[in-house]
Amino acid sequence: MRATGQLTLPFPPSQRFAAADFLEAPCNTAALTWLARTQDWPNRRLALWGETGNGKTHLMHFWAERAGAVLWRGPSLHGLPELPKRGGIALDEADATGDETALLHLLNAACEAGLPMLLAGRTPPSRWQTHLPDLASRLRAITAVEIRAPDDELLRALLIRLVKQRQLIVSETVHEWLLRRLPRTPAALREAVARLDEAALASGSAITRALAAAVLADMIGASPD
Repeated sequence: MRATGQLTLPFPPSQRFAAADFLEAPCNTAALTWLARTQDWPNRRLALWGETGNGKTHLMHFWAERAGAVLWRGPSLHGLPELPKRGGIALDEADATGDETALLHLLNAACEAGLPMLLAGRTPPSRWQTHLPDLASRLRAITAVEIRAPDDELLRALLIRLVKQRQLIVSETVHEWLLRRLPRTPAALREAVARLDEAALASGSAITRALAAAVLADMIGASPD
């Protein structure tokens, strides 16, 4: 249930990628350290890798804004786009790039132009599947930094933030119950809060443990204990 006295609209809040909204924790400290040292990247290239929802895209936006870099997505890369004059290039979902030749040309062109390039994927670039030997060689040479799975403290802080963003009222008891039962990923927390928001809005009822157990049964199991 939302706080009283406020208009409720059935639209999810837009996802924000501001630096102030990023939750720093031991699982992402190494990535933050490397992102602050662009000048130290070997061959001016760096890759972030980790499971979906662990913060790669957020960090890509953060670095691109600070460096004045362009931000592109791997699945949308076809041919060699016009390079920026300065700043750098951030390529999210680089491991999902369908045009291998385009990725190879982009790596080469960025290097020749002296532009730093940040890539992100679910696994290290050395493990990306490619049929081009030259591309495979370049990918193996990229320094890769893992964003590890979040710890309890980060998950708790994220859940509190997600609930607050949607102006929901959730008791501490339900908070802890959700953290014990839900999959331990940021993506699962985001989906769970979105479902609870929709259910509470539709029913006009408070977000209780019973409601959560019913709405999230496929994510946490049917038992509400």
